[in-house]
Order: sequence, then structure tokens, then C-alpha cells
Amino acid sequence: MWKAKTLQPRDDRGPLRVMFVITSMPVGGAETLLVNLIRNLDREQFLPEVCCLKERGPLGEVVAREVPVHSGLLEGKFDLRILVRLSRLLRERRIDAVVTVGAGDKMFWGRLAAWWTQTPVVLSALHSTGWPDGVGRMNRWLTSITDGFIAVAAAHGEHLVQFERFPRRKVHVIPNGVDVERFHPQLESASNVRAELGIPSATTVFGIVASLSPVKNHALFLDAAARLHRQRRSTAFVIVGDGPLRESLEQQTRERELANCVHFLGARSDIAELLPSFDVLALTSHNEANPVCLLEGMATELPVVSTRVGSIPETIEDGENGFLIEPDDAATLAARWLELANSAELRQKMGAAGRKRVENRWSLPKMVEGYQELISKIYTSKAPPRPSSENVQDSAERRTPGKNFPLAKGD
Repeated sequence: MWKAKTLQPRDDRGPLRVMFVITSMPVGGAETLLVNLIRNLDREQFLPEVCCLKERGPLGEVVAREVPVHSGLLEGKFDLRILVRLSRLLRERRIDAVVTVGAGDKMFWGRLAAWWTQTPVVLSALHSTGWPDGVGRMNRWLTSITDGFIAVAAAHGEHLVQFERFPRRKVHVIPNGVDVERFHPQLESASNVRAELGIPSATTVFGIVASLSPVKNHALFLDAAARLHRQRRSTAFVIVGDGPLRESLEQQTRERELANCVHFLGARSDIAELLPSFDVLALTSHNEANPVCLLEGMATELPVVSTRVGSIPETIEDGENGFLIEPDDAATLAARWLELANSAELRQKMGAAGRKRVENRWSLPKMVEGYQELISKIYTSKAPPRPSSENVQDSAERRTPGKNFPLAKGD
């Protein structure tokens, strides 16, 4: 085995260099969280960088204006030279901590390269493991070389222990956090969006922010929309996101004769400006961990109606800041929507409760603090203790008289 790295005591060195490893950075929940985390890390303690194994993606281009972003290291699914390229990058950038973001290839290659280069801290942040994605056998093989697995909610952490079989001592829960200063009610932006879409001010708007993929179950959203629209014509439905099911969902909209009241906006980077145009936020997924869109909606003081899946019951307290329904129950979803459409007072009460809940439990500073404390704790546990002042003085006195030698790196 090669000689182990000599680490400096945490208090005797500069900022820790942290490399976040991800496949790409399209506009999505996990990617948005990563951008916010990078922007808010204490630069006196941490110097973040990003490695996109494939292309940068839209958010990768954005964050590249602020921190180093490396891309194009993985040329194909069976490109084994990724290990050489990524290991070289970690050495050249003198990385102290690797944090893989999500399951799949980045989780495997990122940790393997970190082990190969003896990177002191190796972490895997997981946002949807098992809901719907599993880490897979090959990724579980690397459990022993991983210092910690980051879950985004308590129920998610329990899932990593019970179903993915990660050691409980290695699972750390750091709840997702949102910027409550950025996400808040903005009446002006709401008016602008409604005007852009041709939605009258008196119309009740129900929105969903999610990729157009099977697990998000937009068919349930459209089913409930059709039921509600038959009872209350002054309603509109906004779908934000893109994905492989867009054409199919648009076809379903036409078949249900909803084309005039359902608006497909595609992927958007201005979610903070869009959310205030909603009256109610919905999520109809089959599976979830701790979806960022719900936290952003709550911070914007929107009542939420969501399926009771994953760790969502930790976020939505039924009857307090929103309603929970069983998966595929379109009738109950439409009924809850109608209840909210008929009462501005109820919407306001639930919205205010939601924002307060986010401020207390899921703020961005709390998430950033969680990452900073975990990385520092693991590094400190592996680095030698800082010498006492007496030992430092004795060491200096033993040096050659008349010469002012600096302390060697690692002393």
C-alpha cells in the first residue's frame, strides 16, 4: 500500500478544498441545492469546486462564473479511464474533501478516485435514493471507503439504513434548505406572470414544479384538473418542468379538453418569480425524498397538496400547512383543491404556517451549516491534533541555532 498522506491539523491550515462530483447540472432540485450550497459556504473555511463528469449543463454554466467547474471527464458508460482523469484532477487541485451528488456513475467514480488519491474526506449526498432510485450493488461495494452518506430527511436517512444497508453510524441527515429571502410572496411578479399567460386575476391557479417523468405522475395532476374544472370554471393549471413525457401529457390535455386552462412552461430558472403566481402548489409523485419544490412553495406562503409518499409527511402537516392525499386518488386531490379555491382565508392561513415551518426547519443557513460541520468533523478526526504551545516551543529550541526554519508542512 502507498504511503498515507500527512495531514495538517485543522487549525493550522487554510480553507479545505472541496470537490462536488455530479454528472451534469441541468435545472433541477438537487442541482439548485448544490448551487445554493456552493454560494453560501464560508470561503475562509472552504474553497468549493465542481466536477461535472459529462457536460456542465445550464446551472453548471452559471456556477462556473463563481467557482472552478471541470467537465467532460466521462466519455461513455464504459469509459474506465475516468478513474485516471478524475484522480489526476483531484491531485492537481489538492482536494481535501470529495462530495458526490446523487447515485449512479458519479457516486461510484467520485468515491473510487477519492480513495485512490487518499482524499481525507469522502461523502455521498443522496437526494432520491430508493425514491425512486437505488444506489445499486457496485456503489454499495464502496461503503467501507466512504466516510458518510448524507440523507435529506429523517425518513430518508432511515431508508438508507434499512433498505440500502448503509451503517447507521455513517448516515447523516442534513435537511434540504431554501433561501427564504429569495423565495417569498411577490405580488408584482405574480401579476406579471399571470398577464404573460393570459390568466385573469380572479382565477385560482394550481401549479406543479417537477420533471415530466413517470415518477412525478402528472397524469394524476391532469385527472384532478379535469374534475375540478368541471365544477369550477375559473381555474387554471400551470406545469413547470420538462422531460420525456411532455408530448404525451400535452396530448392528454387536449383529450381532456383542458388546453385552454393548462399551461406548459417547460424548464425554468426563474422559479422564485413564478411561484407567487400560484394560489396552490401540488405534487403528485409516486415516490419522493425531500423535494425542494415543496420547500420553495412553502417559503412563498403557498398551501401545498401532495401525495403522502417518502419523507413528505415530515414537510407537510396535514391540515396545517397543506393537505396529504394517497397516491393516485384524483377525487380527493380535486376535492382538496376545491376546498382551497373556495377559501382565500384557508389558503392564507396554511401559507403562513408553511413559511414559518421552513424558516424554523429548512432554511438555507441550516443546510450549509450541516455540510460545513460534517466535512470539518471528518477531516479533524483524521488529522493529527494541534501541538501544544509548549511542544511547539521545545521543537523550535531543538532546531539549529541561528537559523529561522519554518515549521515543516504537517508539523
